[in-house]
Amino acid sequence: MSDTPKKGWLQRLSEGLSRSSKQMTDQVVSTFAKEPLSEERLEQLEEHLIESDLGPAASARIVERFRALRFGKTSNEREVKEALAEAVAAELLPRQAKFDPLGGEKPYVVLFVGVNGSGKTTTLGKIASDLTAKGAKVMIVAGDTFRAAAREQLKVWADRAGAHFESRRDGADAAGLAFDAYTKAKAEGFDVVLIDTAGRLQNKSTLMDELLKIVRVLKKVDADAPHETLLVLDATVGRNALEQEKIFGRTAYVSGVVMTKLDGTARGGVLVPVAQASDAPIKLIGVGEGVEDLQDFDANAFARSLVGLED
Repeated sequence: MSDTPKKGWLQRLSEGLSRSSKQMTDQVVSTFAKEPLSEERLEQLEEHLIESDLGPAASARIVERFRALRFGKTSNEREVKEALAEAVAAELLPRQAKFDPLGGEKPYVVLFVGVNGSGKTTTLGKIASDLTAKGAKVMIVAGDTFRAAAREQLKVWADRAGAHFESRRDGADAAGLAFDAYTKAKAEGFDVVLIDTAGRLQNKSTLMDELLKIVRVLKKVDADAPHETLLVLDATVGRNALEQEKIFGRTAYVSGVVMTKLDGTARGGVLVPVAQASDAPIKLIGVGEGVEDLQDFDANAFARSLVGLED
């Protein structure tokens, strides 16, 4: 995505996280701004962070950092938010990383995994649009061969983006499609191959077997493929996102996490425990429907928006 978040994006991030920031800070910041912090107030802060889905472990660490920054001091509201943002960012800075599909091998293969409804197909389409706008030759592969709606949605994104589209009939072998598409992409000089996958959780073992089969056949073409496996998580499901990370993250060799729909929830804080629990870093976040609303994850910008700081 773009190298540096634009001012417009930062404003959208703040607006997108406004429900989360209101949930997290409204009940505590005003109190902290009126009187010096006390142990009782810090305990209240920790409880409130946990209620905001940041998780017990991360909340405890954030409060300890906050204590070191502000304990015993009388502060105005902005100073309290600045200190809280700094404490949250400290949790996230080691967990951010860049998504750079144009900086690696060609064709660069990106596998998208996640449950149905997480925003996986839309995320893939937004990335395709961003890449083609930069002049890249992109192939989209409809690897969810069980849902006609997923293929139709991807075809719309491919047409909109000017990307090449590969798909097969209902129930076709997704691994075979991935192998043929990647072979074609290598032969025809594509820059990036974006592969959607099924997200059914009714039978976890079958789903994971299929994902691993896709990985195995891609490695027959190139031992390093897929070059990136992105797990797409929906922020609106709150701490259920942690369970999804466990299901996919430890089986599908995830290399990066995408958190979507941060604008649709007061649970944006769940990104913090997900970042801590995942073996893979957070690479992209989404706060809206537009292509420009999917951007590189910036820990400092996220933390400041989460506590209600707009600049």
